[in-house]
Amino acid sequence: MAGHRQSKKRRYITWGVAGAAVVAGAGLAAQSSMAATTWPAQRTYTGRAFDTCAAPSLSAMKAWHGGLYGAAAVYVGGKNRGCSQPNLTASWVKSVSSVGWKLVPIYVGAQPPCQSGSNPEKLTATTASSLGKADADDAVAKASALGMKAGSPIYLDMESYDITNTSCNNAVLTYVRAFDKELRVKVYRAGYYGFTSSSAKAIANATDKTDLPGNLWYALWDKQNTTTTDWPFGKTQFTDHSRGHQYLVNSKETRGGYTITVDRDAWDGPVAITG
Repeated sequence: MAGHRQSKKRRYITWGVAGAAVVAGAGLAAQSSMAATTWPAQRTYTGRAFDTCAAPSLSAMKAWHGGLYGAAAVYVGGKNRGCSQPNLTASWVKSVSSVGWKLVPIYVGAQPPCQSGSNPEKLTATTASSLGKADADDAVAKASALGMKAGSPIYLDMESYDITNTSCNNAVLTYVRAFDKELRVKVYRAGYYGFTSSSAKAIANATDKTDLPGNLWYALWDKQNTTTTDWPFGKTQFTDHSRGHQYLVNSKETRGGYTITVDRDAWDGPVAITG
């Protein structure tokens, strides 16, 4: 993530500039709009996970299984997705799930209007609400086509931006609320990936929690495999298996003869329902 596989140097520059099931209780206020629906039981994973730009081959996933990681994050869609996904098919999802992998779906949606750099899709104050809904519909369609069933989470990837820019931040929150509300209409859980200094902070510190995500995956590259001791927000927020922590990026690792550059994640949250 972080620029969708930018170089580590560029990722740190970008970061620096930006200066639960409902029943299980995670993010209860944010998830209140889910209450009227009967939801599939949340599938939760606790342990190490990795994310990488392109889903690895099935052979690589088999070789890597049983080692350091038990879950893998995959980019299911979004116009700002940085890599093609030749391996990411319904057959691949079924196969890696049968091996024992847990999967974390990521969707790279529209990015903030005040974000530096160019993206194929940027939101504006005018388009934020309609775009959020449309992107959520697309995210659900993409996840469903891969065999990730209702009740699965979808993590919206929001890169760094200037959260002190009030109009920009308000537009982002409008987009996120529309995205999450539509996810829940479709019976998918709302997750969010962002930076502790900016995009995640905007969610955690928002006064109005209505329709905000109930699961937070925070980027804090402190090399600490934890979702608790370095948790930077209120201690009562995103509790009960609702956190992920990206703690190390661009780690080139070889397992079973397959070398992949990954980001490391500490995970204690929902994963896709497959099989």
